[in-house]
Amino acid sequence: MGKSKLNIVLYEPEIPQNTGNIARLCACTGSSLYLVGKLGFALTDKYTKRAGMDYWESVDLHKVNTMEELFEANKGANFYYLTTKTKRKYTEVKFQDGDFIVFGPESRGLPAEYVTDKNALTIPMIEGQRSLNLSNSVAIVAYEAIRQNGL
Repeated sequence: MGKSKLNIVLYEPEIPQNTGNIARLCACTGSSLYLVGKLGFALTDKYTKRAGMDYWESVDLHKVNTMEELFEANKGANFYYLTTKTKRKYTEVKFQDGDFIVFGPESRGLPAEYVTDKNALTIPMIEGQRSLNLSNSVAIVAYEAIRQNGL
């Protein structure tokens, strides 16, 4: 894989299997994984471990208490926020090395202060559907960023 470095951020993830799948994706793409805030499970949870399989040792994993702490440690970085509450598609962005792509908890999405941000993005879907699975959403956007920056 190429030199592009992507940062995947899960804000208060709730479902261990999703986080395990995303950890595996991060290991396979060389992306960093940031878990922010209160987790809905323990990282030692058997479902988290099983979904991540033996990839956990290859994950560049960071546990951060708040989004503010993450912002402070990464001043000047681009942050993009995935939500169903915007019309701007993730394909309309030119992702760059070091970007942070932020996803909210499965049951409620990101808090409003991020959804209204100019960097809010969405994955298009047909009307009437609530949202895609978190791990699928991460894969869709991560691989678009990787495609843009070369493998």
